Amino acid sequence: MTSVPSGRRLFFALVFAAVTVGASVLLGRRFTHTSWPLERAHMGLVAGAIAFYFASFILRALGWQKLFPPAGRPDRARCLAACGAAAASGAVLPFRLDYLVKIGTLRRLGGVKLGLEAIALSIISLGIVDAIAFLPLSISATATSSGSFRLPLIGVVLFGVCCCGLLVGGRHLARLPIVARRARLARLAARVVNHPRSSTREGIVAWLFLLGCWTSRVLGSTLLLAALGVGFSPPLALVVLCLSAAASLIPIASGGAIANVSATAAILLALGVHKEAAINFGLASGLLLCGTAAVAAIVGAAASVAISLRARPAGNIAT
Repeated sequence: MTSVPSGRRLFFALVFAAVTVGASVLLGRRFTHTSWPLERAHMGLVAGAIAFYFASFILRALGWQKLFPPAGRPDRARCLAACGAAAASGAVLPFRLDYLVKIGTLRRLGGVKLGLEAIALSIISLGIVDAIAFLPLSISATATSSGSFRLPLIGVVLFGVCCCGLLVGGRHLARLPIVARRARLARLAARVVNHPRSSTREGIVAWLFLLGCWTSRVLGSTLLLAALGVGFSPPLALVVLCLSAAASLIPIASGGAIANVSATAAILLALGVHKEAAINFGLASGLLLCGTAAVAAIVGAAASVAISLRARPAGNIAT
């Protein structure tokens, strides 16, 4: 009963990814002297970048899984499918509408006993822990960047520090007058704060997985920059990632690879990278991220279906 809606969401996510890939090819032909962004790239390094980008989605799914209540926690395959589908559709959808895709995909895959509120709280918790996991990278990028980019990077650092403060002193959040006067707001604040703290050990594990996710993105971007002839420069990749991913760390901000492509290219141009290499990297990174997200969604959905079929009694399968 639930396979059709989940298949429809997955289909739309793959369509969004295909649109992004096609747009990358067309923009590459329009603004550069190449027929597509990876035409002159070192394909061995591109393969390494793809591996790291795909690993980042796996690590992100594992981190998100740890933020669910243990009693109704979905399996890893379903979390991977939801993360992949949301990232693929987020290439086009603005204003964090990819969150709806993530929630819908997870609920429609079947086998998930949690309600809508618990899933939404896990996503909010994911955003908080995600910002904290990003904090070491953003501090490193701020320390190594030039003065012109230091101000926005400091903003990313401050956002991570605020999330740390929310976890450390968040229990006092409900006592604030503006929150305490509203019963629903006070209950929501208490749930958001207590949700990721339900298990300190699992919260730390989730933080480590998400730190690994962002580190994999940095390594993938480093290899992609080298593949396009920019040079092997982890500090450059770190600065670019921190600046282009700043919007995705804020739950209410507009996300999507289409916005990140232009932002990434503009950042590289401001850092002195050649125009063609900057545009090709922006397009190629968006293309590879959307492609690996679509693959992650397919792999996760296929694995979840296989797990469901394996769990069915033999008599039900026969009928």
